[in-house]
Amino acid sequence: MKLSEANVDKEQIVKNSMTVQKMYIDGVWVESTSKKTRKVVNPANNEVIAIVTEGSIEDVDAAVTAAKRAFYLDGWMNSLGNERANLLEKLADKVEEQLEEFAYLETLNNGKPLREARFNILNTIATLRYNASLINKPLGQTYTVNDQVQSLVVREPIGVCGLIAPWNFPLQMAAWKIAPALAAGNTIVFKPSEITPLTVIKLFELIEEVGFPKGVANLVLGSGAIVGAAIANHKDVEKISFTGGTTTGQSIMQAASTNIKNLSLELGGKSPIVVFEDSDIDTVVDIALYAIFFGQGQVCTAGSRLVVHASLHDAIVEKLAERANKIRVGPGLEDGVEMGPLITPEHLNKVLNYIDVAQKEGARLVCGGYRLTGEKFDKGNFLAPTIFTDTTPNMRIIQEEVFGPVLAIQVFETEEEAIELANNCDFGLAAAVFSTDGARAQRVVRQLRAGITWINSYHTPFIEAPWGGYKQSGIGRELGIYGFESFTEIKQINIPLSVDKINWFEN
Repeated sequence: MKLSEANVDKEQIVKNSMTVQKMYIDGVWVESTSKKTRKVVNPANNEVIAIVTEGSIEDVDAAVTAAKRAFYLDGWMNSLGNERANLLEKLADKVEEQLEEFAYLETLNNGKPLREARFNILNTIATLRYNASLINKPLGQTYTVNDQVQSLVVREPIGVCGLIAPWNFPLQMAAWKIAPALAAGNTIVFKPSEITPLTVIKLFELIEEVGFPKGVANLVLGSGAIVGAAIANHKDVEKISFTGGTTTGQSIMQAASTNIKNLSLELGGKSPIVVFEDSDIDTVVDIALYAIFFGQGQVCTAGSRLVVHASLHDAIVEKLAERANKIRVGPGLEDGVEMGPLITPEHLNKVLNYIDVAQKEGARLVCGGYRLTGEKFDKGNFLAPTIFTDTTPNMRIIQEEVFGPVLAIQVFETEEEAIELANNCDFGLAAAVFSTDGARAQRVVRQLRAGITWINSYHTPFIEAPWGGYKQSGIGRELGIYGFESFTEIKQINIPLSVDKINWFEN
């Protein structure tokens, strides 16, 4: 659907955004105690599209206090499953009713093409419904530990959960955290990225509208350095769920140690796609383009390393470059655009620096590698799709997460070498294997140290399946029953079938 065909009042959306957007704490929309504000911009032209209040440590404390009261004193910890399920279903209905408004706002704030934004909103809706459906499913176990004792294992909510989401999938990642946390009976303090808060603010307007009790869901806006750190350090926050960079994840782990918080961390990636000599070249090229250039490459699971058998290298490189040069780059709200801008000028410069370093280290630039210019591009953060080959394992372009539309190609001769190259990295989020030999594909994918893997495919997340990585790519899993259970504590309950004296002590 083209934007012109969608029923979206664009002028009203922008007008509403230019009044100071507030935070939602204890059932009330409030400005920050700091009285500070932040400008939010459109990465396609870096023009201001919204003004939002800028949260403080005091705001975090107020939100956590409200969440703690709602959980323990107001009884949300004992809320009925049907009540929580109905609220999440109503929230999903509201988001679905306003899908086009959400998609427009997501593209305006994040820059991604509108078709991607729509896909993300649909994922958000499905995530809300899926977690609502889990609430009354069987969770727990029963053991007959001996003839006289029945032992039960039940799952209970953790308490106050601090949820911190990234800027690349603002609403979708919010739902991946908010839906299971609330479904499991927790209360939340949510912080979106300070760069992309607009769709999350709109989501919280709907959270209020459907009737979640005050204090159950709280929204604090602001920077990671202040608001994020305050959430991570707060003594009354009992769980942190964070998606973002590995360095920030390490800081959160240190902060969480002060009161031994429960942790879920989904961090960086440098994901390999291993391509064997029996693979169909056209299929590999098509999926490899999607793996790296979807989301402007600003995706934690981006297939940023293509590990190719030597016999296919030249043909694959030629076809990749030919098709990459044809990708339609432009503002995400423009019809027909396939790849949008990078998120900020600073991030664009960071990616350009990686490109410069790669060339200095000896990698060969196949295509792209430059900022796009011209009337449509000059004000925005646009980068041409970029491909490198002739790389070596220790190059930074191979070892470090660029988080942009930059593909690095590696070459192998043997299966053992392919596995070694794929695993030679500190990250372990995602990986893929391409081969028409099913036994080999399964054998190799089992050897890849990554939490999310594909065979002859890529970038197909399912909300029913676990999402997370090995090594420095994080701790724990989101999505599926695993994501729901990560917001619960396990309690053992033992029930004797007959109550008798033990007589352990004679007297």
